[in-house]
Amino acid sequence: MRPSCPRRLTAVFLVVPVVAACAAAGGIRPAPEAGRPAGESAADLEALYRARMDSAAMNVSKADVDFMTGMIFHHAQALVMSAWAPGHGAGPSVRTLTSRIINAQKDEIATMQRWLRDRGQPVPEVAASGHMVLSPGADGMRMPGMLTPKQMSELEAAGGTDFDRLFLTYMIQHHQGAVTMVRDLFGTDGAAQDDLVFKIASDIQVDQITEISRMRRMLDALQASRSHR
Repeated sequence: MRPSCPRRLTAVFLVVPVVAACAAAGGIRPAPEAGRPAGESAADLEALYRARMDSAAMNVSKADVDFMTGMIFHHAQALVMSAWAPGHGAGPSVRTLTSRIINAQKDEIATMQRWLRDRGQPVPEVAASGHMVLSPGADGMRMPGMLTPKQMSELEAAGGTDFDRLFLTYMIQHHQGAVTMVRDLFGTDGAAQDDLVFKIASDIQVDQITEISRMRRMLDALQASRSHR
């Protein structure tokens, strides 16, 4: 006759304490977790992961470093130009544009500075006004689209609709330079493999191409209104 179900359960329960006792006595060692070598703890794996991430962060492309450094200089000049708008009688549409430029490019400067700092690279420092405080690692005037000292002086001396016209003209030039910098980066072998560099360069390209179109329309409207006076 086959044993009843309760007897089989009793037999199983009798085996469990024996196995547990053997394990407690050192006779049985728990198997390591699947995929983890024996003796390697979660803390060991985390430390290894962090070490590899730190190593990857220090292995940076020179093209990426040059781009991030150069774009900080480039953005800094745009901040100076935009900051002049309220005090130079800029029209409402230009003042709205300059506010957008200041908000967006200040955030991008902070992101690029943090990226350089995390990788042990020299970090250009920018004052709230946009003027450079500490400028290691790049010659800002070599960046494409940057205004010359003469152009900056001309813009600073302008007021009212003259300021608007010059600002739009020069900021189009400035934005086109930034787009050129992005295209040069993407055209360099091994560059922009870093996720953040790729993202910020792509965002700058899209944003500035869009703003170039907007500024051209604003400039056309400004010139049309002047011709009808």
